[in-house]
Amino acid sequence: MRAVIVATVVAFIVSLLCTPLAIKVFTALKAGQPIRSLGLASNQGKTGTPAMGGVVFIVATLIAYVAGHFALTTLPERQIAQEKPTMTALVLLGLFVFCGVIGFIDDFLKVRQRNSDGLSAKGKLLGQAVVGAILGVVALNFASTNGQTVTSEYISFIRDIEWLDIGKFGSVMMFVFVITAMSNGVNLTDGLDGLATGASILVLGAYAWIGFWQYRHWCADTAYSSVNEYCYQVRDPLEIAMIAAAAAGACAGFLWWNTSPAKIFMGDVGALGLGALIGGLAVATRTTLLSILIGGLFFLITITWVIQIVSFRTTGKRVFRMVPLHHHFELAGWSEVNIVVRFWIIAGVCVAAGLGVFYSDFLAAVG
Repeated sequence: MRAVIVATVVAFIVSLLCTPLAIKVFTALKAGQPIRSLGLASNQGKTGTPAMGGVVFIVATLIAYVAGHFALTTLPERQIAQEKPTMTALVLLGLFVFCGVIGFIDDFLKVRQRNSDGLSAKGKLLGQAVVGAILGVVALNFASTNGQTVTSEYISFIRDIEWLDIGKFGSVMMFVFVITAMSNGVNLTDGLDGLATGASILVLGAYAWIGFWQYRHWCADTAYSSVNEYCYQVRDPLEIAMIAAAAAGACAGFLWWNTSPAKIFMGDVGALGLGALIGGLAVATRTTLLSILIGGLFFLITITWVIQIVSFRTTGKRVFRMVPLHHHFELAGWSEVNIVVRFWIIAGVCVAAGLGVFYSDFLAAVG
């Protein structure tokens, strides 16, 4: 637990203190966010606000991860605590960084071209698919000493569903789909000051709790599994908890400056990176299907966007005034702050429900 706390605190402090520096640097470089004129109240006055802020919390998370491992070396007993970086960390942090790089390219093109087009949708999807496929293969084929891999050949809910064996190829394709879907879900949500950041903190916090709970009830821990039949077959759950907690702490420090009125935006570098990390956490904790509930706000915003696109292309009619969904409520007259807070509440309810389902499964098994 000490390592998780250290990682969280270090990430928060680094992000909180370094974000103002990033604001000054990006402002000096004229790396301001180009804003499309859509007649929305929230767009007024935001042109030129520094973008690419996601760089800060990605770097803060990496620094915090290293700090967490230093904390592990101080523990008196380290039989099941990983002192060295693991394949799980490589996959999760790789998703965070490399999908962040795709977003950075998109942000850079927007700033350079002085418009909001950036990297094409096909270009972003291709980049996400390549990153997901490479790391998906790594996640499936490198086992730890107890035989566990980061992902598996089964679709999971709270654990692997044994009758849903999709094979190695299917597993990699599922990995790519989850990473791409969650990455774009967070990106769609990132449209109002602090909205995606706050929602991500809640989801990351949930996965930090799940990871640590799995660590305390881990099948690889013989002291626990020898006397308890119910344990979790996952790889490196302490690493999962540490990375999720560090990312949550880094986002919390960033939110101090990103909340309304935002002095900096996370940009696609932050949104695509965060979504990929959350997708990776879902797969690594064997909660792929449960992530639909835990990340319920991202799912809601994504599915309403799909409904709007399908409806308009097939019937020529719009179901919502505008998508993503938060802009629908802006056009309905809601203030930006009201939308953000209410959407945070929705995100919190979804997270609480997801954790409730996860914990109820444990109670049913041991009770």
